[in-house]
Amino acid sequence: MTLGETETANRQRRHLTDVAIGQATRGEWEAAVETNRQILEIGGDTDAYNRLGKALAELGQHAEALEAYREALARDATNRIAERNVGRLQVIAAGENHAVGDGKSEKATAAHFIEEMGKTGHARLMNLLPARQLAPLSPGDAIELALEGGILIARVGEVEIGQVEPRIGVRLAKLMKGGNRYEAAITTVDRDEVRIIIREVFADPSNFGKVSFPGSTAGRPGDVRPYIKGTPLRYDDEEESEELEEESEEVEELDTSLPEFSAEPDLEEELLEEP
Repeated sequence: MTLGETETANRQRRHLTDVAIGQATRGEWEAAVETNRQILEIGGDTDAYNRLGKALAELGQHAEALEAYREALARDATNRIAERNVGRLQVIAAGENHAVGDGKSEKATAAHFIEEMGKTGHARLMNLLPARQLAPLSPGDAIELALEGGILIARVGEVEIGQVEPRIGVRLAKLMKGGNRYEAAITTVDRDEVRIIIREVFADPSNFGKVSFPGSTAGRPGDVRPYIKGTPLRYDDEEESEELEEESEEVEELDTSLPEFSAEPDLEEELLEEP
């Protein structure tokens, strides 16, 4: 392939990648399958295989989705997206699961994945269903939050999949009793771990002055941080963001004031006295 042909292929790949990402963002999964396959005809691409696997899984074609994720893993053995989804789809393909719903859960909108200081936060779910029942769930699935006494329950449809960890759940439960409303979506699904992002959608006047997530995203009031990077959903963990928050706290503790300067009136005289 000549240099000109290589440049043309790269431009076509970039264009098709943008198209595929847009289709996935809008939930156009059949079109996304075709576009990612066009990318793979140009050449092997780990991200394209991951996107293809996601689109096929959304269409309920789990065996084909598993194959796509395996291809991604074969090209990058450390790819966490492919690794997680291979494990999840193997459970489904083996027929061991008693699925939550029909495997086609309602999807959250992109707005769920934009963090706003004080109004969005992340939480782990506890007391989860067995892995074989959680297997059909994937990042982006909408979660319904419901109160049972003082415990905040996470549901998909009519099925309870777990409980919001007390660190977050206790505070939100009190605010919900006061009239606040929240929406949630899955950000991470693993065999023994499910993480969700929770967003405040209505603050009752009776809760005036009460922040839903006091320790959420560092920054100025009104700052927002997108949870979307390169793909329709960002699947990686929050370790990087947590490290950044810790660093920002350390910076805030530093004394940035300048030392006081005391003039020495005899300095000039001492310089003049030297030969």
